[in-house]
Amino acid sequence: VQYVVSDPQSGKCAIIDPVLDFDERSGATATLNADTLLSYVAEKGLTVEWILDTHPHADHFSAAQYLKEKTGAPTAIGARVVDVQHLWQGIYNWPELRVDGSQWDRLFSDGDTFKVGSIEARVMFSPGHTLASITYLIGDAAFVHDTIFMPDSGTARADFPGGDARILWKSIQNILGLPDQTRLFTGHDYQPGGREPKWESTVGEQKRTNEHLAGMTEEAFAKLRVARDRTLPMPKLILHALQVNIQAGRLPEPEANGKRYLKFPLDALEGAAW
Repeated sequence: VQYVVSDPQSGKCAIIDPVLDFDERSGATATLNADTLLSYVAEKGLTVEWILDTHPHADHFSAAQYLKEKTGAPTAIGARVVDVQHLWQGIYNWPELRVDGSQWDRLFSDGDTFKVGSIEARVMFSPGHTLASITYLIGDAAFVHDTIFMPDSGTARADFPGGDARILWKSIQNILGLPDQTRLFTGHDYQPGGREPKWESTVGEQKRTNEHLAGMTEEAFAKLRVARDRTLPMPKLILHALQVNIQAGRLPEPEANGKRYLKFPLDALEGAAW
């Protein structure tokens, strides 16, 4: 799920977790999703003030760099992205990768504040799904990325490189410590039972009805999360996407023939589809 968060007073907005289209079968890239966001921004007469990612995504390419080129707005992500860069630099055998986070215009640490127009925003460090995950609390809305899903879908996996179920539990408890009426906007919805897509809940709803959280202890959650994660294959784009997303959505530089090439290692991750 991609978001445009706008301030009616100033007409300023932030774009959160924008997607660059990629078809792994053909290797084709496109900007259909990102251009839809830009069309919405233009239609509403908004000015893009921030392009925000909650973490380096494992299932899609970030359109942050494309949107920066189109709007001039600064890009931002959590400061611990440098840990993710170090981790994947080794996995990709990529010594020339800059691992200082300088691919983004701003790196947010826990407790940092900023504004979307006149609306106060605060950053909460929310690791567990990844080393670098953060939550954006903008007004009464928290963008919780891949920590908590809709109550009938539970929580995010914690078995990616650098993930940890117990750390995820602590991050979720911090989010659930917000006022009950705080609106939570998630990064995915898996539509259990084939229901219509949903992406908004509240802290109160999650505490009462989330099947992985209601009445749960840290020990029980960790046991459930680890067991569940063992049954899940890796996302089909993880090795494609991380090399783009740890560079703020920059595609590889063209080679001598003008073509761009992705590189990914064989037998580097557990979780084969079979």
